[in-house]
This record gives sequence, structure tokens and C-alpha cells, in this order.
Amino acid sequence: MLLAVDIGNTNVVAGLYAGSDLQAHWRLATEARRTADEYAMSLAALFEWAGCDLRSVHHVIISSVVPPVTPVFVDLARRYLGVPALVVGPETDIGMANEYANPQEVGADRLVNAVAAFARYGGPLVVVDLGTATTFDAISAAGAYLGGAICPGIGISAEALFQRAARLSRVQLVRPPAAIGRTTEASLQSGIVFGFAGQVDAMVRRISAELDGVPRVIATGGLAELIAAESATIEVVDPLLTLSGLQLIHARSIGCGKGIGAVPGV
Repeated sequence: MLLAVDIGNTNVVAGLYAGSDLQAHWRLATEARRTADEYAMSLAALFEWAGCDLRSVHHVIISSVVPPVTPVFVDLARRYLGVPALVVGPETDIGMANEYANPQEVGADRLVNAVAAFARYGGPLVVVDLGTATTFDAISAAGAYLGGAICPGIGISAEALFQRAARLSRVQLVRPPAAIGRTTEASLQSGIVFGFAGQVDAMVRRISAELDGVPRVIATGGLAELIAAESATIEVVDPLLTLSGLQLIHARSIGCGKGIGAVPGV
């Protein structure tokens, strides 16, 4: 079985695959000070709860945007699972042309998302990842990664506002009753939820205008469903897009089945 691990700035998302079938998935807090032993014990407990055995894992693939945590999971794979981990990086054959000016600058998660999105939906595409940062990634009709945009994420933007404005308290990130807030809480929710949905739509329209053809727009990330419900441009929410991309890249790396070799245009 394959353990796919997506290490983000806020969460580590892990998925267990049997072939191309996702058996279970879990979300853990990203903690730079946690050891391989601590993460292994957390995963062992989650595996047991799901009726799975950690020792059934024979392959590990990792995507990470948190360099200090990457070696922790590499160590976990080596010591607890007895297997080397494949860490997705600039030299990894993902089966997709990377047209960034400096390909090594692109975050692994953005490339992994692009691979999964193109495999599932074809191209052209715009992938919106609503996580710690909000990223926009453009994929051509032929399946090449073109680049995109990076914006401050919803959570960190809201947190900065709460920290800097003494009279504004934290609010639950839910849909407000109306755009015109009648309370401070509703006003904040309107500005955050509707405001970021508007940002997404504006960026998607600008990126779409630079693509050949009309792109599909796919959203992923922890806040994707909240924003997609208010967005005029997001068509599909795919919360496990990154895990899917990791599974496809791993399949390609070991030459299993069709992998992403069957993706049109690759």
C-alpha cells in the first residue's frame, strides 16, 4: 500500500492508497518541533482506528512546502516502515512540462495539484488552492504547467486583521446573512467570505483571459467549499486533489498501470 503525505504550512494530510483507491485519509497539525516518533505514533493510532495496519505500507511519497518537516517524515518512513520515501521535487518526473521561468521555484504542492487536476478534468485549467496561502495555477490545454499567482491566505489575512485592530474580535468563518453586515461579527464575515470570493473570481477571470480556450476552474484546500459556494467562477471542489496527484506521480515513478502516462497530452 502507498502512504501519500502532503505537508502544508498548517496541516499534514496523509492518505492511504491500495492501487489507485483511497482507503482512508487523515489531517494532522503541522508542527516543526514534532519528531518522527511522535508523528509515527499519531499515524499508528489513526491507522488502527481505520482498521488499517501501518506495517501494510510499502511505499511513501511526500509533497512538502515546509522544509524542516520533510526530513521528519523521511525518517519516519525509513525507521517505522522500512521504506525510502519519494520526495517530490524539481527533479521528479511528474509527466508534465513546467514552463515556469525557473522551474525549481515552483512549490511541489502546486505541481502535484496540476498533475491531478489535468488527469481528472483535462485542460485548460485554473486550479485554486485555498490554504495557508491562496494559489492560482494555470495549466494549458496540452497539459503544461504555465504558472499562476500567490496571494495571502484567508486565515492569515483575517488573523492579521484581528491582531492589528484592537476592537475587532475573531469570528467564525461562515457565510454571513447578507453583504451589509448589521453587526460587527456579520460585517467581518461579509468582508472575509464575500471579499475573498470576489478576489478569487477577479483573479480567475484575469488568468482565464491569458489562456487559450475557456478553462475549467477547480478549487481545493481547507476553505475551498466555503469560498466556492460564493464564487461565480469555481466549478468543482476537489478537497483531496493533492493526495490524488501524489498517487499518480508515484504510479508513474514505479511504472504501475497507466499512472499519469495516460493523461491526454502528456
